[in-house]
Formats: sequence, C-alpha cells, structure tokens
Amino acid sequence: MNDSQQNQQIVLAQHPKGQVNQQTFRLENIAMPDCQAGEVLLKSIYVSVDPGMRGFMDKGDSDNAGKKFQIDEAITSRSVAQVIDSASEGFKKGDIVHGRLAWKKYQSFAVDTLEKVDPDIAPISTAVSMLGIPGLAAYFGMLKIGQIKQGETVVVSGAAGSVGSIAVQIARINGCRVIGIAGSAKKVDYLQDDLGVDKAINYHQTTDMQAAIKQACPDGVDVFFDNVGGELFDAVFANINEHARIAICGQIADYNHGEVPQGPRPMHHLIKKSARMEGFVVYDFADEFDAAKQQLSQWYNEGKMTYRENLIEGFENIPSAFIGLFEGENIGKQMVQVADVNTNAPVDTQ
Repeated sequence: MNDSQQNQQIVLAQHPKGQVNQQTFRLENIAMPDCQAGEVLLKSIYVSVDPGMRGFMDKGDSDNAGKKFQIDEAITSRSVAQVIDSASEGFKKGDIVHGRLAWKKYQSFAVDTLEKVDPDIAPISTAVSMLGIPGLAAYFGMLKIGQIKQGETVVVSGAAGSVGSIAVQIARINGCRVIGIAGSAKKVDYLQDDLGVDKAINYHQTTDMQAAIKQACPDGVDVFFDNVGGELFDAVFANINEHARIAICGQIADYNHGEVPQGPRPMHHLIKKSARMEGFVVYDFADEFDAAKQQLSQWYNEGKMTYRENLIEGFENIPSAFIGLFEGENIGKQMVQVADVNTNAPVDTQ
C-alpha cells in the first residue's frame, strides 16, 4: 500500500436527503499537522465505517444535534492508527492506538481518549471490529439485554454484518439454537458453513418472512437481536414466545428515511407475551468494556470465535465503503485500509 505523505481529509460536503451518495462527501488536500504538547501525530491505518453514522450526517435538529457532523468539517469514525511522533510521555513512536479519529491521513490528537492496541492479543484491525464497538455491541446485546440461556432459540437480523456475525457466535457458544437472517446466498452460506448457525434465511428470496421464521423456529423465538428493523422486525416479532427478550441494536432499514415509517405498534403483543423490548447503545456498558474484550479475545484465541472483515484499500475509497453498507455489500466488518503499519524507522514528516 502507498504510504504517501500528501495529507488529505474527507469532509461532509452536504447533508444527504435520503440515500447517501458521493456528493455527500468531499476529498481535500490539507497541510501536515504539528504535534503539540500532550498530543501525538497519527497515521491512519484502518478506518471503520458503520451504518449508525448515517444519522450524524443529517442537520443538527434532533436529540443528537451535538454529535452531528458539520458541513466542511472532517467526518469522524472509529479508527486504528500508528503514532509517528509523540509529545506525550504515555505514547511512543510506533505505538498502535485506536479511538474516534477524523477521516484524515495524518492528524495530531490529544491522548485523553486514545487507547493502545496490543497486537499480541489479536490482529490490530480487530480493535474496530471483533474487539471494538461491533463486538461489544453483540456481547452486551446478547448477554445483558437478551440474557440468552442454553437451549433457547435466538434470531439475529443482519446476521452476516459486523455486529450480527459476532452475535450469532456468542449465542452458539452459549448453547442456543441460532437462526440468522441475511440478504444474499453468499451470506447464507457464510452463516451456515463458517459460523455454524442452525438455519440462515435469505430475505431477498423469501416471499413470506413471517411464515419462514415460524418454520425455522417451530418452538417460537426466545431472543431476537435486531440490527435491521422494518418489515423484518415485524416478521420475527410475530413469532416471539412468552417472556421473549428483544434487543434493538440497529435499524438500518430506516436510516435513510427522512421520517421513520409507520409500522405495526408492538405494545399489545408485548403485553400478551409478557415480553421485553429494549434499545441500547454500547456505551451504556462502558464500565464493563475491559472484561468484555477479555472474554471476546479468549473465545477468539480458543478457536471458538472467528471474524471477517470486508477490507477496502485506499483513503479516497472511504465514502464508497460507507455507501456500500446500505447496498448490502459487506460480509463482516466493513473497513478501509489507508496505509500499512511502519515496522522500521518512524515516518519523517518534515
């Protein structure tokens, strides 16, 4: 990979209306930054793109207004980077770190919110996949919200994506019967052949999802881990058991809608089934991140868990990678490799 020292950034060019496209973004050449006291100079290695970022591209008139991306400013996402210069005692040249970083090839960054990545535990890219927000969301959604138990039937929508592919494995490790919903034959094969789910359903090839769920879950659904929403949610919801638990992790079916579509109201069915539905964000469990990462890495190193990354090369391709999330292209975690790790002398930024 070309580690060109021409610094660049990708900014929000306009607020999207509906589906994001290339006009949403703009690539700019910018100067190399200086490293001030208490900062490190970072070279981006892996940049994560996630569906949940879509809401931050809208105009700042919602509950998340303070988190919105601003026009003409660099977009941010979870990223892995290498320290190439340091003015902080806690970090040295060559360290691998991760945090919410700007879409820039090079950037100076205060160390307060940076975490070091241990390359001996797992490949460094897992800091934004299996051991990052996707893995943590799957872990807490399944174990804390879903409260899965051995022998239960668990359904996961978006099951071949970054969160879903970890969620189905956690359910399988815990002795559950696992049904995965995905959108292509290739994803169905991945779920059944590689991840060992009991049954995978291709919703694009299924005319009656409610009936397909009932057939795949003859004893009903005990836990539903939802990454999608929309009509897929309705189909699974119709098949829940008494005392079912529903973890709402994502709603990718609605992210590009200006207004949330009106669907069936769930309250009566929740009462009838004495069921519980709970939405969550992973930071609800921030105090437990270290323990969760330790467990996930243990499962990985014991061969009980695997991960897959849909890796796209080239800084300029970050927008395309993000747009591809909504076209169902990715199996596993979608991310962009911007540069290679420098294993020799530190990069000369002068």
